[in-house]
Amino acid sequence: MTYPWKDKISNHKQLGGIETSTLDNGAGRGVRIAWMDTGAGFRYKIVLDRGMDIAEAFYQEKSLAWISHAGITSPQPLSDQGLHWLRTFGGGLLTTCGLDHVGGPEQDEFGSRGIHGKISNQIAEITSIVQPDIHSGQLDMSISGIIRQHVIFGPCLTLKRTISGRLGEAFLKIEDEIINEGNTDAPLMLLYHFNFGWPLVNEGTKIVANGTWKYRFEGTQDALIFKEGNDYKTCPAPLDIHLGGGEEVAFIDAATDAQHQVACGLYNEQLGLGVKMSYDKRELPSLTNWQHWGKDEYVTGIEPGTNPPIGQKAAREEGSLVFLAPRAKKRFSVTLEVIDQQKQPEKLTNFIQ
Repeated sequence: MTYPWKDKISNHKQLGGIETSTLDNGAGRGVRIAWMDTGAGFRYKIVLDRGMDIAEAFYQEKSLAWISHAGITSPQPLSDQGLHWLRTFGGGLLTTCGLDHVGGPEQDEFGSRGIHGKISNQIAEITSIVQPDIHSGQLDMSISGIIRQHVIFGPCLTLKRTISGRLGEAFLKIEDEIINEGNTDAPLMLLYHFNFGWPLVNEGTKIVANGTWKYRFEGTQDALIFKEGNDYKTCPAPLDIHLGGGEEVAFIDAATDAQHQVACGLYNEQLGLGVKMSYDKRELPSLTNWQHWGKDEYVTGIEPGTNPPIGQKAAREEGSLVFLAPRAKKRFSVTLEVIDQQKQPEKLTNFIQ
C-alpha cells in the first residue's frame, strides 16, 4: 500500500501516536496521562492513574465526551463507600465500573459496597507502549497496563487492559482480561460507562440502540422520559427536572447481528457525525442508557456491561451474578468508531438504519 507521506516525513509524531506525561496542577496534580492521536482527527486522553479510563476525546475540533465539574482528580482508592465515588467521577469518554459491583451503595452479609465499585480509582502499572512505525508500514499503536483490585483475605481481581488504534483511522479498541488471582471464587461485575456530551450530544441528536427498552423502575408510574409515546431516543434541550440529582435510566435488551455483535451509539445529523460502539453480546449481555439533561450537566451514557447497574446484592439474588474461580479469567472487547458523514456516508447510513 502506498501512503501519501512516504519519503516525506522523518518521525511518526508528525502524523500521530502516543505521548505520555504527568499533570502538574489542580486536583489531578501528579496523575499520569497518555494522549493517543490517530492522525485521523480522533484523539483522546487516557488517564493511567485512574484505571486507564479515558477523559477528553475529540474528533477534529468537536468534543465527544462529557467532563464533569470535578474533571480529573487524583486516585482515591478508599472512596469505595456510600456515594463517595461521585466526588471522584470526572465523567470523560469512559469510566470503568466494577470489578465486583456495579450500581448504587449497598450492604449485605457479603460486605458493604459504594457506588460503582473501586476499579476507576486504581493506578495502572504500564507494561507496554507500542508506537506506529511509518517506515515499515506498521501503523498500529497501543498502550497496555495492569490494574489490581486486591485485598488480603478477600477477592483479588486483576484487570489487564490494552487500548489500541491505527494511524489514519478514527477508532479505538479496548481489550480487557480480568483474572481472579485470589484463592476463592470472586464475584465479577463490569460496566463500560461511556459518557457523551456537547456538541456531539445536542438537541436532536439520536441515540442509536436497537432492541427492547425497559425503564429501570418498570412497573412504577414515575417515568418522565422512558414512557410509552415519548421520543426517548432523541436528545432534548436541558431539563429543569434534571437539576441536582434528576436522571432516568433504561435497560436495553440490545439487538445483534448473526455474529452476536451489538452496534449502538449516537448520531448528530447537524454535525454529520456518528459514534458507533461495537461489542459481543455474549461477553456483555447488558446495555444501559443514562440520561441526565441538567443545566451545565448535560450528558447521556451508553453503557455495555455484564449486568445492568442493579448492584451485587440484586444480581446475586436474581441469579445473574458471575463468579470467577481462582485463576480463571474472562475477556471483553469494545470498539468505538467515529463516522464522518462527509468521508463515509454509506457506513453512517448503515449504522443509523
